[in-house]
Amino acid sequence: MTRADSQRPGESELVIDGEAKTLRLTLGALAEIEESVGGGDFEALKARLASPAVRDILLILHALLAGGGARVPMEALKTAAIDFPQATKAIAEAFRGLSGEGEAPGKPQGASPGANGSSTE
Repeated sequence: MTRADSQRPGESELVIDGEAKTLRLTLGALAEIEESVGGGDFEALKARLASPAVRDILLILHALLAGGGARVPMEALKTAAIDFPQATKAIAEAFRGLSGEGEAPGKPQGASPGANGSSTE
C-alpha cells in the first residue's frame, strides 16, 4: 500500500525540504485558517480563498501541517523548499474532505449493504 492509498479524507502529503509531511484538515486547523486568513468570518474566508495570496497559502500550509502533527514554525516555512504547484494541489486535496467526496474510511468502494446487511455486489 502506498502512502496515498492510506490517506484519510482531509489528508494529503507534501514534500517540504525533501521530507514528506502530512497535511490534515482538522477542526483546529480549520479554525486557525478561518481566523488567520478570514479574520474570523467564514464567508470572508471563502471569498478570500477564491484568489489567495502567497501569504494565505503559507498560513493555510502552517495550519494543515499542525493538523498533521508537524510543528513547523512560520519563519522556517517561509524559507523552506516547497514546490508551489504541488503545495496548492496538496491543500486542495486536504480540503476535499470538507465536500464529502470519496468513500468513508474502511468502506469498500462500490459496496453497499442490502436489506439484510450483506453486500449488494
